[in-house]
Amino acid sequence: MNRCTKLCLLLFSVFLIACESGEESSNDVSVSTVEKSDVETVSLIEKGDSTSAQESPSRFDIYSKVRLEADLSHLSENQKKMIGLLIDAGEITDQIFWQQVWGDKEALLDRIEDTKAKRFAFYNYGPWDRLAEDQSFVPSIGSRSPGARFYPDDITKQEFDAWDMEGKDGQYSLVERNDQGELFLRDYSDAYKEQINKISSLLLEAAELAEDTGFASYLRLRAAALKSNQYQASDMAWMDMKDNPVELVIGPIESYQDGLYGYRTAFETFVLIKDQAWSKRLEKFAKYMPQLQQGLPVATEYKAEIPGSDADLNAYDMAYCAGDCNSGAKTIAINLPNDEEVQLAKGTRRLQIKNAMRAKFDQILVPIANELIAEDQRKFITFDAFFANTMFHEVAHGLGIKKTLQGNTTVRQALKEHASALEEGKADVLGLYMIQKLRDLGEISEGELMDNYVTFLAGIFRSVRFGASSAHGRANMIRFNYFSGVGAFARDKETGKYKINIEAFEIAVRDLSNELLVLQGDGDYSVVNEFVAEMGGISERLQNDLQRLDDLSIPVDIVYEQGRTVLGLD
Repeated sequence: MNRCTKLCLLLFSVFLIACESGEESSNDVSVSTVEKSDVETVSLIEKGDSTSAQESPSRFDIYSKVRLEADLSHLSENQKKMIGLLIDAGEITDQIFWQQVWGDKEALLDRIEDTKAKRFAFYNYGPWDRLAEDQSFVPSIGSRSPGARFYPDDITKQEFDAWDMEGKDGQYSLVERNDQGELFLRDYSDAYKEQINKISSLLLEAAELAEDTGFASYLRLRAAALKSNQYQASDMAWMDMKDNPVELVIGPIESYQDGLYGYRTAFETFVLIKDQAWSKRLEKFAKYMPQLQQGLPVATEYKAEIPGSDADLNAYDMAYCAGDCNSGAKTIAINLPNDEEVQLAKGTRRLQIKNAMRAKFDQILVPIANELIAEDQRKFITFDAFFANTMFHEVAHGLGIKKTLQGNTTVRQALKEHASALEEGKADVLGLYMIQKLRDLGEISEGELMDNYVTFLAGIFRSVRFGASSAHGRANMIRFNYFSGVGAFARDKETGKYKINIEAFEIAVRDLSNELLVLQGDGDYSVVNEFVAEMGGISERLQNDLQRLDDLSIPVDIVYEQGRTVLGLD
């Protein structure tokens, strides 16, 4: 978990004092139906007056800017026009995401005078630092509501749990109050009707330009899904696409923003261009899914489900992203769909975002390794290992168990707000376990296993700086503390450098995989709640080591300069 500098902490203290005189809620504003593009907004921010009453804290500079370019030269003119329409649709999902997590973007940005703070709010989709436990950095605005804007601000878990309403744990609805104070459900298709109608129209227009019939069918089904609130048919169609050079993920996808229960999903968009050469390298791994499932280091009943055999692995360059995936730590790989029934029927698709990975590897992971990894093990830090670790993390999402052993309850429903953290932690360690097995089978021959291990350790330091307020952050804490506790790596007291103990590391991968799979299969919320509380903390020593990275001004993550203009589509 990354900590603010002393100056930033002092600033937060001042803000908290200001909050005591009256806290503002974000729920009294709504999103404007007309929004500036990302490039336009950032440009206007940076052209503004950057002077302020006091110097901005360095916390506002934790992001490194990356120009999100992709090679479109091999695409036809119709395909390029189609990409432009998909970006237009994505910009509208960005508006919806702002509404889900904060409210009126322009109203928030207008009230922030300091240029760096304004830009930081834009990157964070609100006044809370997503990579520092959602601490507020805007005067008079208090803590982020765990339920974002998916629930009324005043709702309690006791009230929600006692509410006798079918579908209250649904992924595609808001919980609201009527004038009498009673709770009711409101479908996304109604709550965001105006924006969804625009997105659907753009997707239908794009379908007319699509040269791949499967992709055109998916666009039409997705357009209908947004209006009907029924997404399974479009998820099935998305799974059937194999050859289209342009990829789109759009709609309410992940539930990370719902910190109250982890039920409700947030809107996002990925527009991706397939890397044919790298994708060809990955084809051979998909066929091992059933075999890898059978070999999981856990009792038979925890791996009895059979993953779909129609899964695939592909590499892409990102052309545009918006909404949930563009907030806080940027996504570098995708494993979808999340619908458990679709996963069991068809598996999942794993999309590796190569240009985003490369930027994080070069600008963040390598500098971190130079500071925190023992000199004699830095030779094992490689991009191929970083790519493989990330890829098999996504593969691991498709393995294990989707429903608890106690009945038809899904793991997501049983473990509530902890479900995502446990799932991310499982994917972290199971990904390494699978790399071990595929190397034993001779299916991975590039480099050596230590490349994956040492790069994985450096990756923990990279990811742990995202903080513990997100599912990924809690997963990072759990694996760091577990591996440290069993001696999988050691820290030299004099140099402060970390070094892998390969034998203990291999055992830790196996044992933590087993423990997380059992926790998911048992579905015991109280046990998992205790586990996360015990393993999800950060030691003072680790905090001090992470401060060294801050002192060196190593970026925490990246942000994108992106859009039609950047891609040359205007």
